[in-house]
Amino acid sequence: MRSARTRILATVLVLAGVGVGGWQLLPAKENTGKAITVGTSDAVTSLDPAGAYDAGSWALFSNVFQSLLTFEPDGVAPVPDAAQSCDFLGTDLTVYRCTLRKGLLFPGGRAMTAEDVKYSFDRVKRINSDVGPASLLETLHSVDADGLTVTFHLSSPDATFPFKVATGAGSIVDRTRYPSDALRKDDGADGTGPYTLTSYVKDKKAVLARNKHYQGDVQDSGRPVVLRYYADPAALEKAWKAKDVDVATRQLPPSVLAGLSPSDPRQRVSEADSAETRNLVLNTAAGSPLHDRRVRQAVALLINREELVSKVYEGTTDPLYSLIPAGITGHTTSFFDAYPTPDAQKARALLTAAGARVPVRLAYGYAQGRGAAAEEAAELKRQLEASGLFEVDTKGYEWTDFQKRYASGRFDAYAVGWVADFPDPDTFGAPLVGTGSSMKNGYGSEDVDRLILDSQRFSDRSRTAEDFQRLQGIVARDVPLIPLWQRKEYVVSSEAVGGGQYLSDGTGVFRLWRLGWI
Repeated sequence: MRSARTRILATVLVLAGVGVGGWQLLPAKENTGKAITVGTSDAVTSLDPAGAYDAGSWALFSNVFQSLLTFEPDGVAPVPDAAQSCDFLGTDLTVYRCTLRKGLLFPGGRAMTAEDVKYSFDRVKRINSDVGPASLLETLHSVDADGLTVTFHLSSPDATFPFKVATGAGSIVDRTRYPSDALRKDDGADGTGPYTLTSYVKDKKAVLARNKHYQGDVQDSGRPVVLRYYADPAALEKAWKAKDVDVATRQLPPSVLAGLSPSDPRQRVSEADSAETRNLVLNTAAGSPLHDRRVRQAVALLINREELVSKVYEGTTDPLYSLIPAGITGHTTSFFDAYPTPDAQKARALLTAAGARVPVRLAYGYAQGRGAAAEEAAELKRQLEASGLFEVDTKGYEWTDFQKRYASGRFDAYAVGWVADFPDPDTFGAPLVGTGSSMKNGYGSEDVDRLILDSQRFSDRSRTAEDFQRLQGIVARDVPLIPLWQRKEYVVSSEAVGGGQYLSDGTGVFRLWRLGWI
């Protein structure tokens, strides 16, 4: 999310006299059938696991679909979910085998088999959506299925493969309901998770009912839940104040988060350290004004994270100077070491050496309604233009349009949040800076790719620290992206709802089933 800490450490702020355990152990019996309404400003890109690699979509996948493995709260290693057991065969970490639980049923009543698992993984790689999770399965070469046994053959040793299986990329779909070579287009979802999706209106709501056929790691598949989606944090704040939602998460406006009080008797507040980061991604492709590494280094020399965090986020995020956030194995301060303070004079010298024409014009894109993205864009524009070295044109786009635009290389720069797929430094490696990464910014480095592969050979993940420290030094030199900040996770719920502290803990699993009336 480790050498200093092996998992995310949650600080839960609770009302005086109310124990955390009581939130879960003593639900109000008269409310067990009443739906809990959860509000979020995250968006869902797709209901099809092959077509989405974002927090909003994967939050839904965590509840509607099963993967072979999952993470328990604050867990650092995956445990069986749809699988009865999973293990590497031999010691070379290239063959991984799982045996499914018996009796898993899709919503239509058909029993899950290993063929469904193979089909699910094969279609993610075959479809290879620009905004999908195929890059996460880069080391997966082929899959075999036999009855309830599925065998994965890897192209190189990968101790992190079980972690990847436990993510949204490993969601198992009903092979009779999903096309093999295209994304499913309707508003249905056929999985075997703790919930079934009973109705869905894009950008409005998802209605979830308890899956009475669920079998897996979750012991109590929870209360009915309605997920409501809001266009931006301000709209979520309005809904929270109007009591239209029982729980508000990801994200209320920074001004609201900064003013939350655990002593307010009208609400429950949980605050946790998080492995979610935000990066300024730079287009390194030929033809981009940022193609020359020295121009990207000049940008890095002008960013003032402290001012950004103070002015835009009011202290609800922490400045970040490394690809890998604090609390995760391999975390360093590589960008602070290389660019300790903003320095316009050094930046100008780099641009002169690169033969760049000053001011360098940049097209900066951001997603509308995603946190304080517009305010952040304005502050970054101000910082870069104050030097007289850059001229930045900023423009916001609807979330899906934004994703398509950055995936096709239409921005010189854009900022995007990154939520850890699993509690391991590998989730900040290939997906962000490996050749062909999900950032789609044209960056590739043989040295980075080699270090990523080398790190995947270690079953003892503490042994990867040196590889990731070296990797981050290369990233700070090449500047394919610039780390900006690391988020703190906030969940606010009414006094009648407990379990909000379990929604997000850095494992990548969004546990709606832990919510309960009290």
